[in-house]
Amino acid sequence: MSQSNLNIVILGLSVTSSWGNGHATTFRGLIRELDKNGHRVTFLERDVPWYASNRDMPNPPFCTTILYSNIEELSNKYGSLVAGADLVIVGSYVPEGVQVGEFVTSTAQGITAFYDIDTPVTLAKIERGDFEYLHPDLIAKYNLYLSFTGGPTLKRIEQHYGSPAARPFYCSFDPELYFAEPQQLNCDLGYLGTYSDDRQPPLQKLMLDAAKLLPQQRFVVAGPQYPNDILWGANVNRIEHLPPSEHRAFYNSQRFAMNITRADMIKAGYSPSVRLFEAAACGTPIMSDYWDGIESIFEIGSEILISYTAEDTVNYLTTISDGERKAMGEKARRKVLAHHTAAHRATELESYYQEAMAMKVGV
Repeated sequence: MSQSNLNIVILGLSVTSSWGNGHATTFRGLIRELDKNGHRVTFLERDVPWYASNRDMPNPPFCTTILYSNIEELSNKYGSLVAGADLVIVGSYVPEGVQVGEFVTSTAQGITAFYDIDTPVTLAKIERGDFEYLHPDLIAKYNLYLSFTGGPTLKRIEQHYGSPAARPFYCSFDPELYFAEPQQLNCDLGYLGTYSDDRQPPLQKLMLDAAKLLPQQRFVVAGPQYPNDILWGANVNRIEHLPPSEHRAFYNSQRFAMNITRADMIKAGYSPSVRLFEAAACGTPIMSDYWDGIESIFEIGSEILISYTAEDTVNYLTTISDGERKAMGEKARRKVLAHHTAAHRATELESYYQEAMAMKVGV
């Protein structure tokens, strides 16, 4: 097959359910654009109960979706599918990912890639001897390592772990789903994210403590799995689960969006969250914690605000004029439209595939 119509197989965490994970929306956007570009995509997803009961897109129209129950079924029923594909991609956090990876790299005759949507977390787990979904010996067996993290981490994956080609493959957004639209502002600062132990302290410091200092302003935290013992202020609204279909309205209804980064991702740097791109696409200006490389994504001060303390957050919320706020959101919106749509990632994947093919045949 030519590059214009590749046969692509993806084994990912989920494409059918966005419940408690950011993988599904990422896969959906990428696959939709690959489909638009003429490629045929099959998505193999492990059938697990927590997604089975929360499938918001059980049959994506842009790919063939196959649910499998275990490794044996995967290898016995779909071995020929994997063997015959031009490109086979295994995502991070796939159940029994090491076994899946061994199966793919020993079966596939085309290009194989590990798609790490959680690179800093993955590498930290490996360093601890936790090989939940990727073993260090497996990294060199994949032709490509597609990483949500750029910068120095890529060299480390190549030099320390032996990847033939580690490439930046940042998250992205779908401009048909995320865009600015007129809406009543009912929140001054909003945050969207699943609970995690390492994100809660900065969320408390940068947002919840600021909410205490601004009792007349309105805040909202959306996302599942937060412990019941968290004390939310009277001016902090809690939303347990916000499906992707409501994300655009969520961002468009707030004056500012808060971004909080996982500790491993701060340590690695160059790890933009998909929430950054989605909020920016809606023209909502962002306050974020700082990490190395954030200035390579957005220009600090004119396209994004960096908050180090609750006082910083309070200062932004009380001193930035509405005109300045809108101008900042518009600059960020233009930036992500120019560099970070799902269509950009599909084109990047095509180029990485061609590069890997050239390496494989020794061109």
